[in-house]
Amino acid sequence: MKRTPLQRKTPLTSGGQRRKRCPSCRVMFTPSRDAQAVCGEIECAIAHGKSEQGKESTRKALADIERRDIKVRKEALKSRADHLRDAQRAFNTWIRLRDAGQPCISCGTTADVQYCAGHYRTTGSCPELRFEPLNVHLQCNKNCNLSKSGNIHGYRPRLLEKIGAEKLAWLEGPHEAKRYTIADLKVITADYRAKTRELKRAAA
Repeated sequence: MKRTPLQRKTPLTSGGQRRKRCPSCRVMFTPSRDAQAVCGEIECAIAHGKSEQGKESTRKALADIERRDIKVRKEALKSRADHLRDAQRAFNTWIRLRDAGQPCISCGTTADVQYCAGHYRTTGSCPELRFEPLNVHLQCNKNCNLSKSGNIHGYRPRLLEKIGAEKLAWLEGPHEAKRYTIADLKVITADYRAKTRELKRAAA
């Protein structure tokens, strides 16, 4: 019975391998292995390689565009509270890196424990000093920051020794109230992320 065009198959060679058409030069060839995509001509192999690389580059470029688009859309949906958290996280990361290796500002421990960025004047009582570097220092997290609510009695004498009486008096004095806008918070986030990168490069 005569085969229809859909029923025709590429003939097999005597060795049982099915012949293929080279995607570059369009010549029929017998592959020496199952994964062989092109004929044995070096020009065809190079052309095919470039073509596959081009496809991969295109896929990566499209994936990058999609990731950037998602990031932009997420950024647009952020509230002021979200931006405040971003800024605080960036600032705290910089504080921990700035003070790395120093003892806890409140109890003086250098033990291998978790450390955080501890505020001398809290963000609740003095939010205008939330991002003031003089007001925030490395502090052991569980003992002083959490269990002792910042351990201010231990914090003050070590802070006095660290920054001096004049700067401490300024911290403890009155400050103008400040409400950070989203634009302010974006600048703070970017600024402290850049400072963190600078510290990491200097430490490398």
